[in-house]
Amino acid sequence: MEDDSQTPTKPRRRKRHILLRIDSWIDSTVWNAGFRAAEIWEEITIFSRRFHVKGWKKAVFEVAGEGMNLGTAGFVLLLALALPAFEETKGNWRAQSDFAVTFLDRYGNEIGHRGIIHEDSAPIDELPDHLIKAVLATEDRRFFSHFGIDFLGLARAMNENARAGGVVQGGSTLTQQLAKNLFLSNERTIERKIKEAFLALWLEANLSKKEILRLYLDRAYMGGGTFGAAAAAQFYFGKNVTDVNLAESAMLAGLFKAPARYAPHVNLPAARARANEVLTNLVQGGLMTEGQVIAARRNPATVIDRNEKAAPDFFLDWAFEEVQRIARPFAQHSLVVRTTIDMGLQAAAEEAVESSLRQYGESYRVRQGALVMVENGGAVRAMVGGRDYGESQFNRATRALRQPGSSFKVYTYSAAMESGMTPETTIVDAPISWGGWSPQNYGRSYAGRMTLMTAMAKSINTVPVRLAKEKLGTKRIAELAKAMGVETPIRTDKTMPLGTSEVTVLDQATGYAVFPAGGLQARRHGISQILNYDGDILYDFGRDAPPAREVLSEAAMSSMNRILVTIPVSGTARRGALDRGIVSGGKTGTTQAYRDAWYVGFTGNYTAAVWFGNDDYTSTNNMTGGSLPAMTFKRLMDYAHQGIELRPIPGIENPLPDGKKAKEVTAGTSDENALPALVRPRSLSADVTKLLKDVARDLGAAKALKADGRVAALDGALDLAPANRTE
Repeated sequence: MEDDSQTPTKPRRRKRHILLRIDSWIDSTVWNAGFRAAEIWEEITIFSRRFHVKGWKKAVFEVAGEGMNLGTAGFVLLLALALPAFEETKGNWRAQSDFAVTFLDRYGNEIGHRGIIHEDSAPIDELPDHLIKAVLATEDRRFFSHFGIDFLGLARAMNENARAGGVVQGGSTLTQQLAKNLFLSNERTIERKIKEAFLALWLEANLSKKEILRLYLDRAYMGGGTFGAAAAAQFYFGKNVTDVNLAESAMLAGLFKAPARYAPHVNLPAARARANEVLTNLVQGGLMTEGQVIAARRNPATVIDRNEKAAPDFFLDWAFEEVQRIARPFAQHSLVVRTTIDMGLQAAAEEAVESSLRQYGESYRVRQGALVMVENGGAVRAMVGGRDYGESQFNRATRALRQPGSSFKVYTYSAAMESGMTPETTIVDAPISWGGWSPQNYGRSYAGRMTLMTAMAKSINTVPVRLAKEKLGTKRIAELAKAMGVETPIRTDKTMPLGTSEVTVLDQATGYAVFPAGGLQARRHGISQILNYDGDILYDFGRDAPPAREVLSEAAMSSMNRILVTIPVSGTARRGALDRGIVSGGKTGTTQAYRDAWYVGFTGNYTAAVWFGNDDYTSTNNMTGGSLPAMTFKRLMDYAHQGIELRPIPGIENPLPDGKKAKEVTAGTSDENALPALVRPRSLSADVTKLLKDVARDLGAAKALKADGRVAALDGALDLAPANRTE
């Protein structure tokens, strides 16, 4: 009889045997794989010994290997750098040629043109041969032989600059210059130069040499508010570009380098001297002989006598971008655009910036400035994008991203007021750390407990950081700044409350314009109306723009205004306080190492943002927002408030001079260096304009009288009336 107690052990033994087999298979497989790998490695080693070198050959191979490694890393780096450049080509970069726009100021006076009219520009094959040669001899002699970047020309330029001890030649090719004109700005940064190089290669790969040359001749700024050789030929010589002679071609070719300096209607001797250099370039480049150019040297070009009329070119560039955005769906792209600019205020803004730089620029070591002035309601009345448009078309008011410093603190304090705080809310000014970062005050001292009004007036740094860390959060501040009109994306890192996230001058003017608008959006705009040449209104801001929405509550707006109006009186902007008792508010801003200085201020009528700094981000000589920016703001605002009805700043006590309403402010001022009295163009009021439009509409809809006998008799009587009338 079988023992049942032994039966369960059989499955266990079978299972144990299976596991042993599996373990044995794994061990043998791993060992065999390792043994085989060792054999393969030995074979590879034996094979590699055939290529073993010694001595100088080894050094060559080592260098080549390292070169391949570095080359691979460099290729990856170049690819990373190229991607941002090629992003610029995604849009319709040819769109500018679709528009031909005539711009008017707010009063209806013509102030400039933008865009390309194809009928006025000529194909390359129809242009005079000497014009093409003059441009190539001066701008890019190897244009038809390089691929967008001319390394030989770059080396030659570097050698000449080294010998001269300064920049006397440029190394950019004509294609690189076109890439800058089409896609980039004149901002002098390494990033821009890298993008320029890649975009030049892209243009060469996608366009023919003739297309590149034509685009260059059509898009380059030529001085006098003109763009392109065709427009310049009409402006300076009153003739078609196909009819210019050699002397005129040389003068046109000389404008590409510095149109403001060599514009013949501004400085004819300098233009003729530059044209003579172009003729020399033609001879030195082997494109013409001295005998062929001698007549042009002896008989230089003459130009049409034009009174120099300053055009608001920085504003027009920005307005043209706005037109393209708004009018893209329209069937017609030949347009007349009525803008918001006031040429009187524009001239005053330019003079205020230039006079400040001329008087104090050297002592403060500052070379550039920008300004935007917005009237309540969002209309941009003046825009200064730099000192000299001819020298640099880079608009520092709309495109330069600069740190706003303490002028950004208004968004933090506004968020605090929206959360229920008031100017009288107390907070501690004491050392604070946030993730290893410990901000300090300007004087490296702390005052203890104080009100938010005092902290803002004295521009205390620890207070907005404490508010952001403990009460608000940086995301909430960024969202409010965006709602108030800051269009540049804002970083939400811990340093943001102190103004480390870059913005534009236009952003700051828009954001601050919320305060005098009672908490409503500023709705900044430079276009009032867009019309076709038949007079039909295609766009009207008052009709088509969405209404302004509230972004600050009445309580928060009132609290902020009560704080901001103290800063020109007892805070950091005392140099920005206006004459004749006009109440203003604002905030200064100074960035690290004194690279940027800001003052953004407002009255019940206007808001203005002023920035001073250097394009290369070098430090100024201890310039703060309360110095040159505040003085420039005062100079412009004192001028702008002459002879106008003052509007009160909402939410504050005694918002007008002497605490009472004043219909007009006289032109008197105690500043001997103030701008001259403001003279505004005569224009119809809004009510009268509306009445006349209504009358015209009614007359147009009225039925015509029948020409019966009574009408004929009446016509005869009217014809005789003037002769029979006695005075």
